[in-house]
Amino acid sequence: MDQQIYVVDTTMRDGSHALKHSYTVEQVIKIAKALDECHVPLIELTHGDGLGGSSYTYGFSKVNEFELLKAAGSVIKNGKLTVLLLPGIGTIEDLKKAHDCGVQTVRVATHVTEGDVSAQHIKAAKELNMMAVGFLMMVHMAAPEKIAEEAKKMESYGADYINLADSAGYLMPDDVKLRVEAVKNAVQIPVGFHAHNNLGMAVANSLMAVQVGASYIDATLCGLGAGAGNTQIEVLAGVLKRNGYETGLDFYHLMDTAEELVRPIMLRPQVVDSGSLMLGYTGVYSSFLFHVYNAAEKYQLEPKDIMAELGRRKMIGGQEDMIIDVAYQLAEK
Repeated sequence: MDQQIYVVDTTMRDGSHALKHSYTVEQVIKIAKALDECHVPLIELTHGDGLGGSSYTYGFSKVNEFELLKAAGSVIKNGKLTVLLLPGIGTIEDLKKAHDCGVQTVRVATHVTEGDVSAQHIKAAKELNMMAVGFLMMVHMAAPEKIAEEAKKMESYGADYINLADSAGYLMPDDVKLRVEAVKNAVQIPVGFHAHNNLGMAVANSLMAVQVGASYIDATLCGLGAGAGNTQIEVLAGVLKRNGYETGLDFYHLMDTAEELVRPIMLRPQVVDSGSLMLGYTGVYSSFLFHVYNAAEKYQLEPKDIMAELGRRKMIGGQEDMIIDVAYQLAEK
């Protein structure tokens, strides 16, 4: 096929959630160098919640993210070192510091109905001559038409492409199809997709996104990520290759990198267990998982019950501090 697919690796960003933000300089150097050798075009690294995420609310990083960025930047020779930035967590000053560390791309992430929050950060990125991406999270919480409206806003601010994130791992392939198509029809720039595997649908949903015109697909080594993880990059590379799509990825080297560098440092198998399954089933933000487990242990509750209540309340990223409140209220009942 003529369609070129650009795979964005987020092992050292979304995968940071699964490692409780414990990446070391040595690990980052090895993984970043290997991903670059695998011809991954965009390699994302920050705290799991983006620049500035290291905090009491989101969890502290073991190593300062700018130190990690400098380390990665020293070994990435072909791909673009990339960061995630959530306005309200990361700042334009953080972005400038990241740029000084060799970062070439920023993905500015907002809730799916709040694209306007990204305007000044996308503008700042373009002034720094960076690639800027509009990243809409929790896309299951809005109709395709609304998502298209928000995507058009981000395009008008200067975004180079729009990324749709199924942050809860809630969508089915037909849901992905409707959302990607709506945005493709609304904007003149490329569209990307970011999947979580909480219902076991990450690879299938990523393939559907490609089939209806998405050009950028997020994935991680070993599927490392929040909740049940992300689309597994080595599996995605094989699936896309089997289906005739051009990615430029070194399929065998990706498999070796996953087995030799990432699997040994994982804190737990990246599987669809009952906790992550409930994230997908109830539409809860994937990075809530460890926060829920901690609250459940504190108040002697079933994690499933907390998940169900969070889903009922339609809580979104940035409301991590409310998880303890919900658990306390459930315990009082």
